[in-house]
Amino acid sequence: MTLRPAVPARTSTRTAPPTAVRGGQLSRRLKAAFWFVVPFVVLIVIWAVVVEVSGVERRTFPQVTDVARAFGDMWSSGELFTHAGASLGRMGLGVVAALLTGIPFGVLLGSSRVAAAFFTPLLRFSVALAGIAWIPFATLWLGYGERAVIFIVWNAMFFALAYNTMLGVQRIPTQLIRAARSMGTPRHRMFVEVLLPGALPNIVTGLRVGLGYGWRGLVAAEIIAASAGLGYSIFLAQKFFRTDVIIAFMILIGVLWLIIDRGLLAPLERRTVERWGMKAVNV
Repeated sequence: MTLRPAVPARTSTRTAPPTAVRGGQLSRRLKAAFWFVVPFVVLIVIWAVVVEVSGVERRTFPQVTDVARAFGDMWSSGELFTHAGASLGRMGLGVVAALLTGIPFGVLLGSSRVAAAFFTPLLRFSVALAGIAWIPFATLWLGYGERAVIFIVWNAMFFALAYNTMLGVQRIPTQLIRAARSMGTPRHRMFVEVLLPGALPNIVTGLRVGLGYGWRGLVAAEIIAASAGLGYSIFLAQKFFRTDVIIAFMILIGVLWLIIDRGLLAPLERRTVERWGMKAVNV
């Protein structure tokens, strides 16, 4: 009788096929989208029931159908696109101005301990006042119109973006910066290849936070200093007691922000952290 060595049991090394992986991802996304929408559906149902049961005057607080009708009228007339386009255009210009000024300033502060120690209290103080609080000065300095609104968007974003950029530069490992300097890396390459990529996760976070401030500042500034836009439309509807139009534009403002934040900023922040994120080192 001969003894044979035991053969170890084979373990399965098969991986799920790509179609199954994609199917699982799609299922998770649909589930997440469903639970994201559910609270809004519940809110709309409660709104419709309360207005119907309470018997409140429609002119004071409209029914869901009144707001839907106002949406349809503004859609067919093109008014919705005119005001939304004006607001998004101003927002875009303010964002570009904030990026071009806030990021370099934040990198400069993060690169200098003395400058960071001096400006950090001022940045923290200014974040609380940024945006809406500056509207009176914006109208005094720049008058009523495009420039004042764009200034408010820039002002609302600049301090949050600069502060987060500074924190991002400060969290870059000291060894990495020393190694780049020891190799004689020029300043412009240090900025592009070391400081900017290292601070990128914080920059994107600052952009997301700053855009939230800028969006609110945009609407408030348009109420006071513009002749077109989402904020101006709310102000105009209030004059004519069109509460259905007011709520319609309020919903549009919220929906546009959800599209910007959840559709653009959140994925950008996640991918940036996954690719460029690094562990903070205490120095």
